[in-house]
Amino acid sequence: NETKVMYFILLGFPTTGELQLLLFSALLLVYLVTVLENLLIILIIRNNHSLQNPMYLFLGNLSFLEIWYVSVIEPKMIMDVLSRDKRISFQGCMAQLHFFVTLVCTEYVLLAVMACDRFLAICKPLRYPLIMRHRFCAQLVAGCWMCGLITSSIKLSFIARLSFCDVDKINHYFCDISPLLNISCSDSSLAELVDFILALLVILVPLCTVLASYICILVTVLKIPSSQGRQKAFSTCSSHLTVVILFYSTTLFTYCHPKLMYTYRANKLVSVLYTVVVPLLNPLIYCLRNKEVRSAMKKTFTC
Repeated sequence: NETKVMYFILLGFPTTGELQLLLFSALLLVYLVTVLENLLIILIIRNNHSLQNPMYLFLGNLSFLEIWYVSVIEPKMIMDVLSRDKRISFQGCMAQLHFFVTLVCTEYVLLAVMACDRFLAICKPLRYPLIMRHRFCAQLVAGCWMCGLITSSIKLSFIARLSFCDVDKINHYFCDISPLLNISCSDSSLAELVDFILALLVILVPLCTVLASYICILVTVLKIPSSQGRQKAFSTCSSHLTVVILFYSTTLFTYCHPKLMYTYRANKLVSVLYTVVVPLLNPLIYCLRNKEVRSAMKKTFTC
């Protein structure tokens, strides 16, 4: 006997009294700072002609993506901290999952494209202006979004077919793939297989692209005779490489085997890293470790 589930209950983080208010204030502050940071980066890149090149075009798109990335999850999570009604409708849950997976997959591919951009800039400097034209860069960005949208649509088409019976409680703070697979009362093996295959493609292919690009960059940089030249070449990659390590390390194990990861209590804490902490740190990494962005920021504030 199956009863159609009309809504899910997101259990989130169980807190009481003063801790509840403290958690609400901290999450709200982090969300506002993250959005403002990324808006500031977009504004700086748009208003400074010195930053009108492919590297900063991709960085601006990454900031635009992360504004939506945190907005899909954090407002609902913040409200649920103080609210007694932690319900989310089935349609709302599917919509949140769809947008979240789209944005995550898009970021994977975009980070790989940014690595390729650094590879061409350092290893093929003479051909770089001819290859990375504005139109081609725009096509690459559109391709990243298309990959994310297609991947998310395929995953969702299998997950939405699952049956959810009497169990409507999700031990998470947002609708993710792993909790939905675990509370389904129908056979989820096909959905899990499809999700696993797509996760391997979307994560490992960009990851291999990033690794191959940085191996070539390392070989090229080590051939530069002057230490100042090597330091300058490495400085253009350090921010991107730090962001890649943070994002990939926190999501790789979660999404390569989502149903297994859900059984661990640490899953929610790992999820907080890539949905709250990493988006907060990314703009800081690009601003603090990039002289051009710092200089453009000073000019913007001076104006």
